[in-house]
Amino acid sequence: MNQQRRDALRISTVVSLALAAGLFKPSDVFAQAQDWNKGAFDAKSLAEVVKAMGGSMPALSKEITLVAPDIAENGAVVPVGVTTSLGNVQQIAILVEKNPNTLSANFMLPAGTEATVATRVKMGQTSNVHALVKADGKWLIATKEIKVTLGGCGG
Repeated sequence: MNQQRRDALRISTVVSLALAAGLFKPSDVFAQAQDWNKGAFDAKSLAEVVKAMGGSMPALSKEITLVAPDIAENGAVVPVGVTTSLGNVQQIAILVEKNPNTLSANFMLPAGTEATVATRVKMGQTSNVHALVKADGKWLIATKEIKVTLGGCGG
């Protein structure tokens, strides 16, 4: 625990010194936040998310692997991973169908990046989880149902 505290102090000191020295401005740090797609994160269904991301309904793909447990004992922290063998992957998104906001995570992948992502999502109840992949300008999808025994989104 002490090591974590030391690391946090070290990082905050370095950032504070860099700001004070004028090496970067706060607007530089948060510049990426301007690029986020508010409409996609506010969408309430798969179709609305895909539309907000500029696509049409995705096709099922066996080249996308959605790695997640069949049963999540705690919906507050459900590990989800997506990997694909598709080429020229530009974007990977993770959607939880029955959450208040369907889009849980959206990853933009620079050219040449390995098409693998992993995170933890909150799930309020048993739901289909979708891995949405944009490759070569086409939207593709894989789906898996995850059963939740203890809710995480206000449950």
